[in-house]
Amino acid sequence: MFLDLNAKKTDKEAIIDSDGNVLTYGDIIAEAETFSSLTKPRSVIFVLCRNDVGGCLGFTNCLLSCNVPLLLNVGMDSALLENLIETYLPAYIWKPSESLKSGEVSIFESYGYALIATGNEVYPIHDDLSLLLTTSGSTGSPKLVRHSYSNIEAQARNISAFFEIDETERPLLDLPIYYTMGLSVLYSHLFVGATVLVTDKNVLDSEYWTFLNDNQVTSITNIPYTYELLYKLRFLNREYPSIRIITQGGGKLKDEIYHAFAEYAQRTCKKFIPTYGQTEGTARMAYLPAEYSLTKTGCIGKAIPGGRLYLIDENGDKITEPDVMGEMVYEGPNVTLGYALSPEDLALGDERHGVLKTGDMVKMDSDGFFYIVGRKKRFLKLNGHRVGLDECEQIIKGAFDVDCACTGTDKKLMCYVDEDSSIEEIRRHLSEVTGLNYMYFEVRCLDKIPRSSTGKILYSSLNKE
Repeated sequence: MFLDLNAKKTDKEAIIDSDGNVLTYGDIIAEAETFSSLTKPRSVIFVLCRNDVGGCLGFTNCLLSCNVPLLLNVGMDSALLENLIETYLPAYIWKPSESLKSGEVSIFESYGYALIATGNEVYPIHDDLSLLLTTSGSTGSPKLVRHSYSNIEAQARNISAFFEIDETERPLLDLPIYYTMGLSVLYSHLFVGATVLVTDKNVLDSEYWTFLNDNQVTSITNIPYTYELLYKLRFLNREYPSIRIITQGGGKLKDEIYHAFAEYAQRTCKKFIPTYGQTEGTARMAYLPAEYSLTKTGCIGKAIPGGRLYLIDENGDKITEPDVMGEMVYEGPNVTLGYALSPEDLALGDERHGVLKTGDMVKMDSDGFFYIVGRKKRFLKLNGHRVGLDECEQIIKGAFDVDCACTGTDKKLMCYVDEDSSIEEIRRHLSEVTGLNYMYFEVRCLDKIPRSSTGKILYSSLNKE
């Protein structure tokens, strides 16, 4: 069975959420059996989830019943959701019961979620396909990443190995489970029979701290923005004796805060472990062992167990000399099958064959450790969430009568438009559609968007503004 969940102790607590719901490993198996009896096998199922027991069940129910979930934020923009539904025609939708619309009838309800049969026909999908995630969850891109069963199980095995986790672990999961890093926390700990503590609260909520302290959390996993908040909230002034591992991903942490957490971990006998990954690599692809955290600032480390990292130049030739920038390539069993843009693509097999060009420009030091320099592709990581610049341009053009171009860094998305009457409305719209804070967007007006003779936007000119 998937992740060997049937081999776990049936009465062991598997998932506890901050609403007080508790799910044992036996409950997971029983819920999946009921779910399986009510669904057609190998169906595409949209899972609109929160960080709670019911949201986690959407994932486990689908995987254990041989259905294929697309995990999505329950609060995503309704127009973007409808576009995904019209594109991929899911046979079922799993979502919170209170979000049922007039006329929708559930065929199964559990832990505050309802299963809806859409009436769409089941269509052919590949036998290896296990999971779908969007390439840019914040902008609802129809471009999906296709995961295999072996991708997830290999990643679960790798994470359990390099974090040295076992059934005694009690990780705090506050990253969204529709986000590849958050989901990896869930399945890697279920793989070892641990108890996952799930919450949709954040570090600014008092309930977050009550949940953390009451449940003897052993590890926390988060993104740079959250660690910046924890730093300001004086997290480092307390020891939290139950916490054993502090791990970070989702982008580069400021050097000052990186050092502060690395020193804190050393002082309190914890492990501080930065990681690197992508959805296309089933989350984690590199990690920096804790013993290097104070000597390799800003480093993503080396490949995870079973994986391999190397650099290539513009001609595709391998770079072997240190301190030479090239595109980083990852090889390993967690490299996903490829992309999908339509239902027909879900019938495709493995198009990557274990090799992933990451699109990140990287240097390797003389010890064989890797440092990210920049990004080749047009994506940002705002607050740890991958946001597609091209998709943001389409969102703006679809809602406003303007020409626009988007650039930016992992700190802020810059949007340039050719008229100034809608600047604040555009900024507010981007915030609402992506679900990200207003502060991550800036809109500027230009006389016209610079373009080449062939009509392509000259982004290099924008970056000089």
